Amino acid sequence: MSSTAEHEEILRGVMDRWKSGVDAHEPQRIASYFTEDAIFQGLHPYGVGRRAVAEYYDSQPIGLTAEYSVLETRQVAEDVVLGYLGVDFSFTDRPTIKVTLSVLIRRTADGWSISHYQVTKLD
Repeated sequence: MSSTAEHEEILRGVMDRWKSGVDAHEPQRIASYFTEDAIFQGLHPYGVGRRAVAEYYDSQPIGLTAEYSVLETRQVAEDVVLGYLGVDFSFTDRPTIKVTLSVLIRRTADGWSISHYQVTKLD
């Protein structure tokens, strides 16, 4: 892995699955894309691990969808890619929330998974 295009391909592979799970409101499936010890910071207090991820997404309203764009990628270690994204979370009954999202994607024995997820709401 040596090019930004390769980093973005890895990032998009994971984030496309994440988006699909968010759009389908499938919290357990979303959680499966995270490492067992993932640090997760949505728009509520942070949690650690897949259970915290599943609980967070289970609390989200039906009809929530996510559209993302990759802003930057970096390889920070041999098996770790940093992604910085713009994400629009849309709802059926309220205005869209625009955020930035930083993720660390780590290669494990099971493939690439999110090990750190940090949302910042844009005002």
